[in-house]
Amino acid sequence: MQRLAIAFALLCLTAGAPAWAQGGLNLYCSATLEWCQPIARGFERETGIRVVLTQKSTGEMLAQLRSEARNPRGDVWWGGTGDPHVAAGEEGLTQAYESPRIAELHEWAQQQWRQTQGRTVGVYASVLGFGFNTELLTRKNLPAPACGADLLKPEYRGEIQMANPNSSGTAYIVIATLVQMMGEYPAFEYLRRLHGSINAYPRSGTAPITAVARGETALSISFVHNAAEERAAGFPVGHAIPCEGTGYEIGSMSIIKGARNLSVAQRFYHWALSAEAQLLASQEAKKLQTMANRGVPLTDGAPNMATARIIDYDNARFGASQERRRLLARWDREVGALPR
Repeated sequence: MQRLAIAFALLCLTAGAPAWAQGGLNLYCSATLEWCQPIARGFERETGIRVVLTQKSTGEMLAQLRSEARNPRGDVWWGGTGDPHVAAGEEGLTQAYESPRIAELHEWAQQQWRQTQGRTVGVYASVLGFGFNTELLTRKNLPAPACGADLLKPEYRGEIQMANPNSSGTAYIVIATLVQMMGEYPAFEYLRRLHGSINAYPRSGTAPITAVARGETALSISFVHNAAEERAAGFPVGHAIPCEGTGYEIGSMSIIKGARNLSVAQRFYHWALSAEAQLLASQEAKKLQTMANRGVPLTDGAPNMATARIIDYDNARFGASQERRRLLARWDREVGALPR
């Protein structure tokens, strides 16, 4: 995903406006730009409040929050995998808030809110799996993978992309899922063996499935909703959920500690949890995640979390900043430093 910083209100900011707005909403977004923009526009339509939008991956946004801790510039951090949001809360970079709409949410979203003492809340969820280019697999006479073990087969050498976990929440969830399923030593042994089949570790979690859709690589380790979205857009993309079971993301939302426009941030938070706001995902952004509000139906073509074999992902442990830093440092030493 191309990194973009958008320093204008999506409907009404004038050219030359500052990179933050006093009295408006400074929205930090870690979903795709195609989703961040409708969310910002929707809030502006609803309230007339101008929005300044900055979009970065979760790892990059967490680094920005840390760098701005003494002088916060953002008001709300919306979207992106939940683990960096949990880490931000633990580090005192975000603050607790309780919306009356908490009771409208699926249990997994409420549980994240409770586990973080109200510092972050789930807004959508999706299952981790594989994406693959069906035309490339046919041309190269490769079978579609069904299990995590399949990715270690020699025929897939050089055919797989996975994002870099230092900048991608998606890739960090891959590591955390493997550790929970296998145990830490076997998980890192798997990642070391998988490294030989990886042709690139792009910064963004959506970059590998984009490469699959464009025929630049045969396989990706991705959230399956991203693969389903590429297929819906007309690309030759299929997806599978690992037969051994898998983890999942909770896309999250947090209010930044020291927000300059706290009352507006709280108003956005409450609005963003509504069924009406979350319907923007399917109606405008054409997203196929499971939305947190129970009143939002599953979009046609969306992967169904209820039918997947999902582990009991420990968001509290693996979202903790110390555990995250430890696992990323181990990945850097034992996997990222290996030659390809």
